[in-house]
Amino acid sequence: MTVYKARESTDIIERLYITMRHLFNRGGFKPTGTSGLELRNYLLKLNPEIYGSIADPDKVELNGLSYVLDRLPQGIEECSFIYLTSNEGLDKSSFTPIYPKKRRRTCYRVDEHQMNIEVLLGRSEIYDILTHLTFLYNEADKIRKRTHDFNGKVGRIWMSVENAALSSEPLRRKEREVILAHIATMLGRSFDEVISSYKYFQEANDPDRFIKIIYNLGKVSKDDVLGLRRREIFFSSILKERVGHHLFGEKWAENVKKTLVKNKLLNKKIHIISSNMHSVKNMLYAFDSLNKTFHVDEELKMYEDLSKNLELVDTVKNYAQKNGMIYIKDTSGSNIDVQIFDLSKINLKNTPFKNIKNINKEDILIVFDYAFGEQAFEIMDELLRPINNTKEKTNLNVESISILGKAGILVGNKGDIMIPNAHIFEGTADNYPFYNQLSLQDFEGYNINAYKGAMITVLGTSLQNKNVLTYFMQTSWKAIGLEMEGAHYQKAIQVASKIRNHIGENVKLRYAYYASDNPLETGSTLASGGLGLTGVKPTYLITQKILEQILIIKN
Repeated sequence: MTVYKARESTDIIERLYITMRHLFNRGGFKPTGTSGLELRNYLLKLNPEIYGSIADPDKVELNGLSYVLDRLPQGIEECSFIYLTSNEGLDKSSFTPIYPKKRRRTCYRVDEHQMNIEVLLGRSEIYDILTHLTFLYNEADKIRKRTHDFNGKVGRIWMSVENAALSSEPLRRKEREVILAHIATMLGRSFDEVISSYKYFQEANDPDRFIKIIYNLGKVSKDDVLGLRRREIFFSSILKERVGHHLFGEKWAENVKKTLVKNKLLNKKIHIISSNMHSVKNMLYAFDSLNKTFHVDEELKMYEDLSKNLELVDTVKNYAQKNGMIYIKDTSGSNIDVQIFDLSKINLKNTPFKNIKNINKEDILIVFDYAFGEQAFEIMDELLRPINNTKEKTNLNVESISILGKAGILVGNKGDIMIPNAHIFEGTADNYPFYNQLSLQDFEGYNINAYKGAMITVLGTSLQNKNVLTYFMQTSWKAIGLEMEGAHYQKAIQVASKIRNHIGENVKLRYAYYASDNPLETGSTLASGGLGLTGVKPTYLITQKILEQILIIKN
């Protein structure tokens, strides 16, 4: 039965992606048209864990709503027309850019009814946005159905919510509680759940934002059904031309290579690390820059303080740039910043590596920010290509490639560590076994759980359901977790090393992930909230183990 349900769910996922590719190639669609409803029906059948009660017609999913709106531009619930575009020059206009809370994407509110979202990360980002919008429209229609009749006639509760949402004055406590009680009835949720969502969306300059969100979702749905203003999603012609052509990745990689040449670092051995913009920098510079002596008992607290204090972050960054770190702010459109560390210029005596005897001070580190889905192939493929000089092509002297990421775990809990030995590419026959230089023994004695095994590279985290994940975990695949970039990175690395000869076949590989969620546990999905400080320890422990292997010279 488990295998049958997993195959059924996998078939639905494939149909979803085929439908989305078709709609993208077509150039647009109406969410309440035939194709839009087909997309929605597939999503409802799949019933992804991250979208909670999406399939329950009597309940509006609040955790899923907060998850989606954190990744879409503020105000999108007010817009009937969504345009997915490439970087087409709006940055030179007078429009104010809007940046979602938890996604690196640039958006513009063109007018009262239109939102433009710049797609720079490839197909994975398009699929991510479309599934989020499909969820959003489904929940909006639930609100409309529970407050309007078939003719669009509204009831008393809707009128109260509308008056509150359109009021220019913040609600007093009694008024607010009355409205939230009405909203709880509308959404099929408890008063406590509604209060929690109200507080989550509350902002200093807009304390009643949650009420406005609920009202606008219902209003735009009503306008669509009555034919006053149909909801539509469009894809620009330029976006359709650029997707899959490595336009931004090529520019990004070229900037990195030009910086290496300019700083005369091309002949040094290179260690590539896909990670974040803080853990390597902080581990190498934090104590020196803040005039503190390194002590292992104070290390974790230092990193926790840095995760909360922007002034300390700036102090460390400024010190690092004067002592061996080159920072490359992305201008290509890839939204991936880069740090280059020249180990010969870094004092390691006040770091966790102070007791290493034979220490490597000759190489450089190239650390770049997280890629997103298929973008990982584009970024790594372009970075590993030779440098084109006028006379000859020069290969980068790549010694190792390390991937530090966050992922969903299937066998443990939030904050645990996963060490993959293979990436299984969901929905394809592409599987990538490899030798991982990191091992379980590296993480023994740190009071943190670590697991080793295969990991699934999924087409999108928002489309996973228990049937598929349970199948991969319980069958002979024995998968320990899921993420979105591993197979894409490994594909680029294997192509570069085994086919194109851009890098050596013996480049050392290190992959490690910390668990940001457990999609098989109710209340532990990504929609339940972030890790907070729980993620600090595994992030820095993985960083330490990667750097130790780079810095120790083996005889």
